[in-house]
Amino acid sequence: MSKIIYERPVITKLNTGISNKFGTRTEYTPVTDIDGVSVKSIIKEHGSPCFVISEKQLRKNIRSAQRAFKTRYPKVQFAWSYKTNYINAVCNVFHQEGIWAEVVSGFEYQKAIQNGVPGNKILFNGPDKTTEELKTAMENNSVIHLDHFDELFEVSAMAEERKQKTRVAIRVNMDTGVYPMWDRFGFNYENGQAWNCINKVMANEWLDLTGLHCHIGTYMLAVSAYSIAASKLCDLAVNIKSQWNKSIEYLDMGGGFASANSLKGSYLQGADIIPTIDEYAEAITSVILNYGFKQNELPLLILETGRAMIDDAGYLLGSVLATKRLSDGRRATIMDFGVNILFTAFWYNHKISPAQEFSHHTEDMVLYGPLCMNIDVVRESITLPLLSKGDNVVVHRVGAYNMTQWMQFIQMRPRVVMIDEKGEVHIIRERETIQTLEQLESMPKHLSSFEL
Repeated sequence: MSKIIYERPVITKLNTGISNKFGTRTEYTPVTDIDGVSVKSIIKEHGSPCFVISEKQLRKNIRSAQRAFKTRYPKVQFAWSYKTNYINAVCNVFHQEGIWAEVVSGFEYQKAIQNGVPGNKILFNGPDKTTEELKTAMENNSVIHLDHFDELFEVSAMAEERKQKTRVAIRVNMDTGVYPMWDRFGFNYENGQAWNCINKVMANEWLDLTGLHCHIGTYMLAVSAYSIAASKLCDLAVNIKSQWNKSIEYLDMGGGFASANSLKGSYLQGADIIPTIDEYAEAITSVILNYGFKQNELPLLILETGRAMIDDAGYLLGSVLATKRLSDGRRATIMDFGVNILFTAFWYNHKISPAQEFSHHTEDMVLYGPLCMNIDVVRESITLPLLSKGDNVVVHRVGAYNMTQWMQFIQMRPRVVMIDEKGEVHIIRERETIQTLEQLESMPKHLSSFEL
């Protein structure tokens, strides 16, 4: 029999969890497998930490969203937001489901092209498009979403010089009753800037105004905001038809749909308060259908939702490095993953589950990452079983943004695997090594040697 490690006794306040109208919450049910594949076996084969993507859940989310919108509106097209997660295997799951690409940078545009997406099915957003990137988009007949007047003037000059009719859309920002208002991107509706831009585009013989676009915010909990946004885009489309006799091909409502993650400071858990995809669909489609468009002039409805499609299809597996007591008596558990790869820990209280059976004893604790930085806090306070060195955990709903905003800082970025619909595990991004880090470095000759 192995000797039990001694740990000094402490007095702990009895706490059954924060109460709400649903009672108390317990979140430490063990998660021993993902899609039938053992968590322990994934860690043994692919290391810890390790990201896992469930292809089954991903396709389920996509099909549910398409069904919600297409049963309410006759012309719907989704476009995958590459910035949310641009690992090629992930993107191609979306493209196999008939989803276009929406990109906000030149390198994302290149990834979409290399993934096989036709140029005319790539929507090019973002405020920073270089001249070369605009040229490539024109050659591929992609729609360029104009973000500011400087970009409008540059695209106009390029189109005239090339004698090429160029497809553009206008990004519109607006007051939807949600504050602070997102007015950094695009042209404002209320002050007339959007209409001013529209008239400039319509008066230019080399520009083809194809669509109107908005992205009103992120993690939006108020579906009414989408109703207001849809109404204002429809108003612009109707005025364009009236003044210029031009029917807009599409209205792009952007993204921002919330996932079931819980925001820091939220009274209720995310899963209890987020609108369903059907509620978002009803709010948007009802406005467009009721606005008075003729049947043959109904605009295509484009959605660029990212987070709500992939968050709950992503998991992060990790291990306990150590436990200790802080000066105030709180238990601290140190994990082998931190905010360097779990960037969303800064604004979400991620659900974290043990990956093995455990005793009934629980305690409120702080979860730290392994970085030599005081801000490396995964959870400031979470009630979990008493985890020990070597125990494993599963962090839920990490599919969005963590694999695009992660940092190579102190530790290398880990392997990413995908579990397909048959339960087979595939490596979709290899773990980084010291060679990964140094391959872009060069050493000046005079610094190549030294003596200590």
